[in-house]
Amino acid sequence: MQFRHVQGMEDVLPTDSGRWRRLEAEFHRTMQLAGYGELRTPVLEHTELFKRSIGEVTDIVEKEMYSFQHSREHLTLRPEGTAGAVRAYVQHKVASAEPVSRWYYLGPMFRAERPQRGRLRQFHQLGAESFGDAGPLVDAELIDTLYGMLSRLGVTELDVRINSLGSAETRARYRAALVDHFTPHAAELSATSQERLQKNPLRILDSKAPQDRPLIDAAPSILELLSEEDRAHFEGLQAALTELGTPYTVDPGLVRGLDYYTRTLFEIRSSAGDLGAQNTLLGGGRYDGMVRSLGGPECPAIGFAAGVERLLLALPPSPSPVTPLVFFAPLGAAAQRACLTLARQVRALGHVALVDGRGGSLKSLLRRADGLRAPLCVVVGESELARGEVQLKQLELHQQSSLPLDTAAQQLAALLDVLAAGSAG
Repeated sequence: MQFRHVQGMEDVLPTDSGRWRRLEAEFHRTMQLAGYGELRTPVLEHTELFKRSIGEVTDIVEKEMYSFQHSREHLTLRPEGTAGAVRAYVQHKVASAEPVSRWYYLGPMFRAERPQRGRLRQFHQLGAESFGDAGPLVDAELIDTLYGMLSRLGVTELDVRINSLGSAETRARYRAALVDHFTPHAAELSATSQERLQKNPLRILDSKAPQDRPLIDAAPSILELLSEEDRAHFEGLQAALTELGTPYTVDPGLVRGLDYYTRTLFEIRSSAGDLGAQNTLLGGGRYDGMVRSLGGPECPAIGFAAGVERLLLALPPSPSPVTPLVFFAPLGAAAQRACLTLARQVRALGHVALVDGRGGSLKSLLRRADGLRAPLCVVVGESELARGEVQLKQLELHQQSSLPLDTAAQQLAALLDVLAAGSAG
């Protein structure tokens, strides 16, 4: 029997992981410069956490969670990162220690949905949460920070969309308005939207069914129902984005089906890359009531999340960086042991070193070095050891020289420094 990975849970091979590291490194750098600290939470949480935070009447909780019972515990592989972050914030009483907390995270998430391009059962998500600041400036700053990160990564044709869901009371009024609007035309809706009308009518606005489009276009706008406080917050967000020079579009049709969202909503999309019709790169919003609902104090919060696999589809191709390395070609057992020590010394100086311990002729060893595109090959045999030296072959230059054994590591590192500087330039 030949084993394969579970459908929707894919391998990332070393040939692909360089693009992942580039994205992750830029994300770490971006969030740390913005004052966010890294959070790491378990992949397993109690199932009730997601039911209370996400809402039981959602596709995630009803259909997509990997949940099981062990002993008496009901556990779930995390389908998203916000609930675990809020749980950690409440459990460790962070609010009493600092007035504002900024956290970011990245790691695997799990949803039992039909795998498709850019949507997997085990996917990787990066995100951030800011606790304790109710004003619109932190919202604008987060949006601008993410826009800048995507721009630096080379993603083009960025489209920032913003909306406001208002307070919980505004959202409740809007829900009632949507029910009043869609109910007389329920028979004209798609089967999925008819089901959503009973459970979560805001999700109808997300429908891609052509038959739903005319009714969605005629639906009332939530911006018409905002309270004075909600409207002031949304106008403050727009003024801050304008000051920052971050382009944006107000999109009243932008909604979230998850119960916890309040006021600011945003998405960043792109028509570049290999995303296809599903062109949303990241999304987020404010969830001012979740901390209290999970047992914490009254605490405003805003966050975002992005799927790594989807972001990688939008990134432009970039040449894989060539890392200069030294290949040690030992001839004989004593030479193999000497090369192990030399390789360790070279690595301690910050360079890649490989020792080929498989044996073979000098010709075969040189062929292996050439296959690895190693610019430097160090040959060590019995005669070299007797003389206290090593033989250096600079393969690309077709040059050969001898180096003293006791200073070989330092000289090799210096040559690799020069080669690395040249490839970077």
